[in-house]
Amino acid sequence: MHDDRISRVRIRNVEVLSDDWYLLKKTTFDYRRGDGSWQTLTRETYDRGNGATILLYNRERCSVILIRQFRFPTFGEGHDGFLIETAAGLLDHASPEQRIRAEVEEETGYRVHQVRKIFEAFMSPGSVTEKLYFFVAEYEPGSRVGDGGGLQAEGEDIQVLELPLERALQMVASGEIADGKTIMLLQYAQLHLLPAAASNG
Repeated sequence: MHDDRISRVRIRNVEVLSDDWYLLKKTTFDYRRGDGSWQTLTRETYDRGNGATILLYNRERCSVILIRQFRFPTFGEGHDGFLIETAAGLLDHASPEQRIRAEVEEETGYRVHQVRKIFEAFMSPGSVTEKLYFFVAEYEPGSRVGDGGGLQAEGEDIQVLELPLERALQMVASGEIADGKTIMLLQYAQLHLLPAAASNG
């Protein structure tokens, strides 16, 4: 079955459009449709590597740790560009587990040792090759070993937020939280991690 799906695609030409920040390619390929006929298509793909993201949660407080940072691609079209998100980062040749432990401390100041992968997903499969690995981990107030904030050299200027899960879910409904990966992890927390807290809302 899998081999049959692969045989439905024949690459004809690959053109590199940009290899500046990350890799933008234009690929022309033949695709065999469900009725057996072949169709020539062209698609642009943006390869920025894979990434990982994590939701920190505290059962006793029924709270989560999120961050707020400026995201230029969202600036405009009625949005101020400041997104509330879960901590995340590109893998940069590290394993997802290694990378997310380092990233969450860098961005939030919280050090976590036990992280649990819950799923992985393609976030924008129409044009971006990135696969995102989703993690959760419990935090304690005493596990914060730094201020977080990210790396200034990378242009990061991150504010750390501790919110009741109930409040975070309200912010999803109101549009204050509009980041896809964050919404997915908050809904996971609502279903599996802190269902009692969410049911109070």
